[in-house]
Amino acid sequence: MNNKPDGQANRPGTEASRRTFLKSAGAIAGTAMIPGFAGFAAARPVQASAWSGTSILPMRRVGDLEVSALGFGTMNVTGTYGPRLERAEAARIVRGAFDGGVTFFDTAQSYGPFYAEEVVGEALGPVRDKVVIATKFGYEIDPETRKTGGLNSRPDYLKRSVEGSLRRLRTDHIDLLYQHRIDPTVPIEDVAGAVADLIREGKVRHFGLSEAGAATIRRAHAVQPLTAATNEYSVWTRDPETEVIPICEELGIGLSPWSPTGPGFFFGKITSTRDLDAEHDIRVSYKFPRFTDAAIKANLPLVELLRHVGRRHGATPGQVSLAWLLARKPWIVPIPGSTNLSHIDENVKAATLRLTAADMTKIEEGFARIGVQGKRFPDQVLQMSDTGAILGTSSAGGHGKSPLPR
Repeated sequence: MNNKPDGQANRPGTEASRRTFLKSAGAIAGTAMIPGFAGFAAARPVQASAWSGTSILPMRRVGDLEVSALGFGTMNVTGTYGPRLERAEAARIVRGAFDGGVTFFDTAQSYGPFYAEEVVGEALGPVRDKVVIATKFGYEIDPETRKTGGLNSRPDYLKRSVEGSLRRLRTDHIDLLYQHRIDPTVPIEDVAGAVADLIREGKVRHFGLSEAGAATIRRAHAVQPLTAATNEYSVWTRDPETEVIPICEELGIGLSPWSPTGPGFFFGKITSTRDLDAEHDIRVSYKFPRFTDAAIKANLPLVELLRHVGRRHGATPGQVSLAWLLARKPWIVPIPGSTNLSHIDENVKAATLRLTAADMTKIEEGFARIGVQGKRFPDQVLQMSDTGAILGTSSAGGHGKSPLPR
């Protein structure tokens, strides 16, 4: 899923603010909707994380990248489900994930915008050679005002935007570069060719796509082999199972699911909209269909299902939701985010939870019986995902939303 409106934009709830939201590409669609950080701070030591655990994370392969079995998504620190973290605290959280064994960090130009990349650069600069950093391009963002426009994956703009990412991340290379959303005006072959140029120049190591369907993945892979795809995937979001997971398996591409805990619902702390921050939480501000009072009530049995499975393992429902993903395929690496070190600790421990075949069957049968109420996002946000990346759509026999080369 890849934020809050800019501080100078209209408040949520008005038609103007909704147009701003959509123009800027939506929250989990990876937009730059959070108030921009006005300045770029000089390097400074990152405060100790006070990590309570030890590194227990096994390693996995995403394509030909070796990473920790769980990654860390950085969108939350920019203010997605609550107020944006101050720079020092955000860096402490990111560094705390590393101290807990995470080596795979996912960010994006549009998170903040730019704020998450800056935080990652500050937090991980001292350990750069020990981590894999993924970031995303694809939105047009004014470098001075940090205002976000629409999609822009034109090769010239793409390459300029990567230069900015390199500066903010304080690195000479990006390990994994994703296109954030498929640009319906730029052939994916042109995008892949531009990334291939960056790989030849040593500025990028690997290429990936976010919320792409099988046809687009295949077209891109033919020009520049893909290392990973990142799509929303969880117990209650099964969109990738129809064609994204099969094409990844066929081509040897890893999958890095975002919003793997639904987003946050499977921790079992949300029982009504009163449990959400109405001012800062995008699930409320933009009326995400699964986070109305009626939908929350209808979907709580899914949490109880996961809780029941976890009880015999001494695991929380959130941990079971992550273990379920890890059990699906050995090349799946979820990227949960958090602003709380204890939650990161809980997530990390999920990597050692081994669900049995009976556990997996119980979850599948339970989900088939209970179902899920509400789409994963409002229609306007879902429409930004590629054909075949959305449940009920198929790219078979087509070319996806990316236009064919002329």
